Amino acid sequence: MVIAAPASGGGKTTVATGLMAALAARGRRVSGHKVGPDYIDPGYHALATGRPPRNLDPVLCGEDRVASLFRHGAAGADLAVIEGVMGLFDGASEPRHFEGPGDLASTAHVAHLLSAPVILVVDAARTSRSVAALVHGFRSFDSRVRVAGVILNRVGSDRHEELLRAALDDVGIEVLGALRRQPDVENPSRHLGLIPAAERASAARKAVDALGALVAGSCDLDAIAAIAGSAGPLAGEPWDPGAEITEAPPPRPVTVAVAGGPAFTFGYTEQAELLRAGGAEVVSFDPLHDEELPRGTHGLIVGGGFPEMHAAELSANGALRASVADLASRGGPVAAECAGLLYLARHLDGAPMCGVLPAEARMTERLTLGYRAAVAVRDSVLARSGSRVHGHEFHRTATTPAHGPDPAWQWKTDSAEGFASATLNASYLHLHWAGTPAIATRFLGSVREFACENDT
Repeated sequence: MVIAAPASGGGKTTVATGLMAALAARGRRVSGHKVGPDYIDPGYHALATGRPPRNLDPVLCGEDRVASLFRHGAAGADLAVIEGVMGLFDGASEPRHFEGPGDLASTAHVAHLLSAPVILVVDAARTSRSVAALVHGFRSFDSRVRVAGVILNRVGSDRHEELLRAALDDVGIEVLGALRRQPDVENPSRHLGLIPAAERASAARKAVDALGALVAGSCDLDAIAAIAGSAGPLAGEPWDPGAEITEAPPPRPVTVAVAGGPAFTFGYTEQAELLRAGGAEVVSFDPLHDEELPRGTHGLIVGGGFPEMHAAELSANGALRASVADLASRGGPVAAECAGLLYLARHLDGAPMCGVLPAEARMTERLTLGYRAAVAVRDSVLARSGSRVHGHEFHRTATTPAHGPDPAWQWKTDSAEGFASATLNASYLHLHWAGTPAIATRFLGSVREFACENDT
């Protein structure tokens, strides 16, 4: 089932995460998924379900892979909860750059691709009978999407709930639950949304448990599970990371180090699955605390996150910064996205970083957000010159300069960005490797080459 809402801020994450936790507490094997490029909400889904986080994005991965990636991610589960993005019919922020309908990559688009019923979460804080008109409009707007029921959020009182239920009963919409206003279970936010679960592990665990208890006490879980069971069949086979790697496994073990910990929480599960399918050992490390890269590192991935919130601690770990710079200087393959770009710069808000890139990084007031249809400007560790990818940007930082003499990517005549070389790719562009698996094959090829040249 898909958990959607008329607009952002209506309670999708509260309800979706709470449903996952409540159903898991009943012994159900629940798979959690998020529509779009969001990294933060899936972290809470993983706490609720005990399974790896999963994203479903028709722009980053293509329409044809959505169902197969869903089947792969939901393997072994008996129920899947898919949290939507923005409003139900809100699509890609820059549709003029992509072919397809106006609701491309919307929650409705993914629900249609998966033949999945939709449960609409409605913020009822300042409405009563008008809720029926709102829900009736969403139910009838697109015949491809089946709105199977409603969960009311931020209900004020018993009388308020009675009015809402009566209005929705008049238009034949089933009310599956009503959540009262509970500020004590809200998760804290900052400049890019919720604070990632990995940055507040104990508090996040308690919050997820509280959401599960709230939903279990406010919603008809049996009726909701029955709606999930009414989803249509899916054609095709589950996505197979092993089938995407076009080169044979390496003759000797290779190790890819992936930055993690509280400062680097953004990443897609399928990236590590592709690397492992290609024969690599994937080892996580924490740049806040580990003083050197994992033993035998042959390649390095530094994904997204919030290094700006941990700049002092990252800078204080000079031993690890030197280890990263040494690997890069010796030609070790390095791929960095957004937060990784900042960490590889000379300084971040004045704090010394790794110095791999000839750039200064800083926080700004400007939010940069949107999908990008990008082209590789030169050969790099991730792509050949001229290769096309779909990526996503989401940050409030900037680097000076914005790119090197050989930029990594370009998507408009005046939008070159990032730094690239035969062994490096560092930019603000977030990529979903399952959408362009040739990236994994190329990166692994560089890792194997470096291992052969440096291991004795």
